[in-house]
Parts: sequence; structure tokens; C-alpha cells
Amino acid sequence: MKGLKIPGKLALMAVMMGTVLPALATPAQAETTLNQGMGPVVTQNAAVFGNTPADTPVTVSIILKIRHQNQLEQYIQNTTAPGRSPFHSFLSTQQFAQSFGQSESTIQAIVQYFQGYGITAQVYPNNLDITLNGTAGQFNQAFNVQLQDMGYKGKQFHAPKGAPQVPHMVADSVLAILGLNNYSPFASDVQRLPQSVLSKLKNEGDSTNPPTGVVTPQEFATHYDITPLYQRGDLGQGQTLGIVTLASLVPSDPTTFWQAYHIPANPNRVSEVNVDGGAGAPSAAAGSSETALDVEQSGAVAPGAKIVVYQAPNTDYGFVDAFFKAISANQVSSLSASWGESETAIEYFIANGQESPGYAQAFNEAFMEAAAQGISTFVSSGDTGAYAALGDMGTTNLSVLNPADSPYVTAAGGTTLPWSDVAANFGNTVLGIPNSVVTQERAWGWDYLWPFYQNFGAPNETSLAEALVAGSGGGYSSLFSQPFYQDGVAGIRRYEAVPYFTPTQNNTSWSFNPTPPVVSGTSSGGRGMPDVSLNADPFTGYAIYSQVFGSNPWSAGWGGTSFVAPQLNGIAALMNQQAGGRVGFWNPQIYRFAQQANSPFTPMNTAGTSNDNLYYTGTPGTVWDPATGLGYPNVVKLAQDFRNSQNFQNFQNFQH
Repeated sequence: MKGLKIPGKLALMAVMMGTVLPALATPAQAETTLNQGMGPVVTQNAAVFGNTPADTPVTVSIILKIRHQNQLEQYIQNTTAPGRSPFHSFLSTQQFAQSFGQSESTIQAIVQYFQGYGITAQVYPNNLDITLNGTAGQFNQAFNVQLQDMGYKGKQFHAPKGAPQVPHMVADSVLAILGLNNYSPFASDVQRLPQSVLSKLKNEGDSTNPPTGVVTPQEFATHYDITPLYQRGDLGQGQTLGIVTLASLVPSDPTTFWQAYHIPANPNRVSEVNVDGGAGAPSAAAGSSETALDVEQSGAVAPGAKIVVYQAPNTDYGFVDAFFKAISANQVSSLSASWGESETAIEYFIANGQESPGYAQAFNEAFMEAAAQGISTFVSSGDTGAYAALGDMGTTNLSVLNPADSPYVTAAGGTTLPWSDVAANFGNTVLGIPNSVVTQERAWGWDYLWPFYQNFGAPNETSLAEALVAGSGGGYSSLFSQPFYQDGVAGIRRYEAVPYFTPTQNNTSWSFNPTPPVVSGTSSGGRGMPDVSLNADPFTGYAIYSQVFGSNPWSAGWGGTSFVAPQLNGIAALMNQQAGGRVGFWNPQIYRFAQQANSPFTPMNTAGTSNDNLYYTGTPGTVWDPATGLGYPNVVKLAQDFRNSQNFQNFQNFQH
């Protein structure tokens, strides 16, 4: 075929048939219409400025279907569940591609089709992701669409008029087409103190000293019993952890943070990988402080580990490609991300023909590959309690966050520490709220603040409640069913709840009850999340050092499950060093640990309004709840369980 230029559709036929066909030798193939990727409700609400200039550079990712998915699911179960065989027999990327990626002939056919339009292609080593680069004009022809420049909520982007079409032989293996719409849909899962508190802070730190009244890395390590691992010399040496993010890092920020807290970290330990051209210049608007905290927190927990930061554009193709890039490179043993969107948004876009039905599955495929290769993956569960859609759709229905909803990641939830455990607590010193408001670690939910509405300057409790909807993301997925490791776990199917809010008017508003009863419910069979929790409440929160903040890079009063995912990432590096190798996908193992004697987790099984995420609360006698999952870990015990479970034959009999 060298030297012969064949039009795209005919080139595809030639590759699939193994022959070279002269141009126009056969009629054009019938085409299949595919749903495009992520976007706002473009046709209804976006302003259309005109056709996208034909020479505009465009990136599109073709996500392919996993082959033999049932066999892959069984393989993951056998290699990650203690007592199964072959436990911890992880695959290389090449082995994964050969067994579960698309065939070389299929890959070649798809690449050849787009090359026929002058579009270049990069095939990921897993044979599941093909990133295409070309111009708007070339993609218009290849997909039979017209890209248009649009505006929505202050963002400028392009999106197609009409659904993309490709020949059947391309469509048959395609799960999702991402990037024809390059709207930026994702938000980081970070939360800060209310403005009424921030305006009264007196010590935000200076150029050399971090703020006071926050949880330091040393205090965090002491509280969750990590310090004994450090005393044994386990700092995560020899491990590499990855951060997936949609905003660029200021490289010197983490080093300054670690030095201020006297963390013994190598300043050259961080490397950056720009995916799909990167995330642009660091900025506060883009969320670079999120990236800073991800690296700072994970690196503080595992000071001996190396860190690779995968920076991608805030688009559907960028986020998915960043995961596939990190996982198919297979250089990191653990991975975390603190960005997401609600399942409600995804379902709405699918219903309006603006989201590929395979979109959530695209992330899930990446996480399945990670599990098969022994990479531990952690994703933040969100910061609006049981109401993830409130943040991006403004709706008041129960909902959870994607991609933390995948059954193949460890979803990271949040707790609140006892206020007396945090020196100079902001609520006590700034607002005059007594420390007795939280006396033991509980699910993070700001309902405990609402009765103090006068301290916040609010006219009544209802107004403060509707203004402070924040807590540990949790609940049940409507996209993914309950995974095998949650079967039979006490608390999964039946839950307790405190209905402060009752949605009204098509889930666009709600009525408030300040003294709700405890009610029981039954899950619809969806994946329960989160899986495990750590401190995430800004009132018992942390500091961030980021130069995008301006003249004083130190900033206090931060929290959110954004902190928990990278902290678990760092803990995973410690677990891997203790175990002498990758412990792999956590969930099948930690759910087993939690159900045996002397569990390494403290479950949040106290029912009522003193332990909830604004809806879900604990259930006495259970090991899991939809606000905090299995609860919070004792890390030294968890390390022992992971180390002992490496020998699965003896797992049934081991005790602490």
C-alpha cells in the first residue's frame, strides 16, 4: 500500500480485506451513526458563533471496546480477591493488550481509515485508545459532521452539528468517540471554609511559614497510625505513584510545602507528563491548586516515593486519555484523581444525544486494566454529600460522582475529626462554636453547623442549611451494579438515612426539616460508595501551598475528598513497600479485611444526625455505610493485612 493514497472508507475496506483497492472501485459503505462525547446541552442552551474554521487543530479519542470482558472480570476477581487463584498474578500492558485489547488488524483498519483524511493517530499500548490529531475540516469529512464554535456559561468550545458517522467496520469496535465536543465539564473535589469564616482568619501563613490551625502531615500520620511504618523505615522507597489531573502543576510548589513541614523528600522526585498537549498554563481558574494539593499530600504521606503527574486538558477525551496514558505506561503502582461529574449529568447528556452511552464505561475500561495490572486506583467521591448533581446540574436528587462510581476504583470518602483534636480550630476561635459540636470522628456533613446559623450571620437555620450543602460524597450508582466484593457485606443493601431535604418541583428545589427521623431504605442494587474515608472537613482541614494564589501562596481552611484520594495514594505506596510488591486493586481485599476479627477499619456505624453525609447515616452492627464506606483505617494494621494476604493459601487462618 506504500505510495498509494486511498480515500478513507476504501482504505478501511482494503485493510480489513487484506487487499489494495483502486480508488472508487467499490461503492461507499453504509455508515453507522455514533453518539459523541461529553458536552453541555449544546443545541438547547449554547450560543453558536459560526462554523469552526477548517484549519483549527482538533484532538479526538476513539475508545475501543474490551474484548472478552466477562473473562477479564473473572481474571480480576481471581487475582485480587484473597483466597482465589492466581492471586496477585498481574498482567503486563502487552499481555493485557493481547488478551483484552482490540486486534492489530482492527487497530490498523481504524488508523488507515482516518489517515485517508490526513488525520494522524497515536495508538496506546493497551489497544483500547486511539488518539487522533487533525483539523476541523478533516474531522468534518471523516465523521460527516460540521464543527461549530459555541459558548456556554462563559466557556468557548467547539461541538458538532449532527451526530458522527463512520463505516460499520469502524463502529463495531468503538465504545465512545470523545473530543468532537471539547467543553470543559469537570470540577475538582475540593472544598473550603465558608466565606464568613475566611474573612475572619488572622493567620494564613507567610512566605516561609504555613498557616496555623490546620492538620499537618505529622498530625495526619499520627491520627491514622502511619507513624509506626515510618519508624520501621517504610517511606515508600522504590515506589512510584501517579496523579491524574486537569490543571497544570507549578513544579516548585510541592517542594516548598514539604520543606515547610520538614518532610524528608527529594526535590527531584516529581516528573510531569503532558497528555493531549497538557492542561495549559498553571492558574487558579483552571484548578492548579488542586494539582498542588494532590502532589503535596500524596508525597507527604509517602516521602520516599517518586511521583508522576499526568496533566491533561479539562475535556472528556483529556480525562479518559490521562488515565489510559498512566495505566498503559504501567510505571506507577498506585494512582489517584480528584475530579469528577455527577452521574445525573452523564445520564442527562446521554438522554439528549450529547453523550456516548459508553462514556462512563470508557473510564471503567481503564480501571479494569489498572486492576488487571496490579495498579491501586483512588478517586474522590465528591463534596456535596448524597447530592452530587447539585454541583453540576443544580438538581436535588440523590446522586453520586463519576468516575469514582466505577467498581474498579477505591472511592475516597470523608470524615470530620473531633474539633478538640485540631489546635486553633476555625469554628471555635473564629465563630465561637464550642468544640463539643464534634466529639468523635464522624461522617463529614455540615448539618452539625446549621443550628449555629446566628454565628454565621444567617437569618435562620433553613437559609444556612441550603447555603452549606457539603459532606462526604456517597450513595448508590445508577450506572454500575453492585460488585462482587460488596456481596453479603453488612450495610450494603439496607441503609439508614436522615432526610433533612425532601426534593420538590422536579428535583430543582427542596423543603428542609431540621429534625428529621431516622428512616430505613434498601438499595436498588447499584455499586455502593465510598469504600474508605479519611478526614476531609475544612473545619478540621489542611493548608495548600500554591503560587497561583498570588502574593501569599499559603492558604488555610481547605478540605474535601480531594485530599483523601491522594492521601490514600500515598498510603498505597507504603503498603506496596511493606508487602514487597504491588498489592493491586484494594477493594476485594479491604472488604475481606473489614469483615474479619480485629478489622483494620473503624466503621461509622452510629445512626442519626451526629454521623451523616446530609442523608445517609450509619447502621449499628454493620461494617459499611453509604456516607463513609468501611470507615477510616488504622494504617499499620492495614499494612499487616496486606502483607499477610500476599500468601493467599494461609489467608484464611491468619490473625493479627
